[in-house]
Amino acid sequence: MPLPPDGQPVEKEEDFLAQTLRPQTFVEYIGQQKTKDNLSVAIGAAQIRREPLEHVLIHGPAGIGKTTLAYLIAKEMRSSLRVTSGPAIEKVGDLAAILTNLEAGDVLFIDEVHRLSKLIEEILYPAMESRSLDIVLGKGGGARTIQLPLPPFTLIAATTRIGLLSSPLRSRFGSTFRLEFYSEQEIEEILNRSAKILGVSLTPEASKKLAVSSRSTPRVANRLLKRCRDLAQVEKHNIIDEQIVSRALKMLEIDEVGLESSDRKILRVLIEHFNGGPAGIQAIAASSSEEEETILEVFEPYLLRIGFLTRTPRGRAATKAAYRHLGVNFPKKIDDARDHNNESML
Repeated sequence: MPLPPDGQPVEKEEDFLAQTLRPQTFVEYIGQQKTKDNLSVAIGAAQIRREPLEHVLIHGPAGIGKTTLAYLIAKEMRSSLRVTSGPAIEKVGDLAAILTNLEAGDVLFIDEVHRLSKLIEEILYPAMESRSLDIVLGKGGGARTIQLPLPPFTLIAATTRIGLLSSPLRSRFGSTFRLEFYSEQEIEEILNRSAKILGVSLTPEASKKLAVSSRSTPRVANRLLKRCRDLAQVEKHNIIDEQIVSRALKMLEIDEVGLESSDRKILRVLIEHFNGGPAGIQAIAASSSEEEETILEVFEPYLLRIGFLTRTPRGRAATKAAYRHLGVNFPKKIDDARDHNNESML
């Protein structure tokens, strides 16, 4: 979903279908119960005090619902939501334009906040803490600073890589929440809700098969459901059953555990080029023709979760489970070497 770079109201840029599938209330938002409970208390308390909600930092894997949560927070606060992203804010002037156009009570959502430059971060500090914007006019000895007051607002920031955020920036958020991968049951609930919105019938078997192949991620689940709907409509079927799901997944080269061709390529590179690893992320990216950022944010979290990949002090390594899934024999010498390394670390 494209994000407007200038902090304009999201209604102008929102994709209609994505907006339709997006939950409209916390009740409709499936999963992440602890986060919802904590946010409900924080929002309720802020409304009682008639104050803006404290700044919120949300982190977790891609497609897990961070943007949706920002929409819901703004809606619960009855506030206007302004949306931008870290890569879109290139200059201090970009951020200054967004902040000075905010109105009292607005919610500013910055996606991929870890990609903000350090200079931009420093402009955010006083904006978050004292609601002021420090602008430097001139250069050298004649330079002077003008402090512009900002209206009370709430910053919601989302990131897939919280470790890249500086400590001073993280400390300025009143609440930090990590969103976890979803269970298969929760993904099935999401699929069934989305199917009703899309006006398609989904059998329980089809829903379960899609849930298993959805990488425990709502965005992936909805994307696969829409592709199954396309196939069913082209073939003039009224119901999406397990056979339609199987054919759609085969066309998309997605296997029974949700691995795509790129996932399998990364694992094969580790196994065939680096003897199973460990190998550095730069070497894996170069050998697989994938971007480092894409591997770190899209592929690695799920491969780690299902136990096909491990992280070691010397890099990433493919596990026995990955070898079995790809139908490759796990070399005994690797097994012995890893056992030796583990013993050495004790």
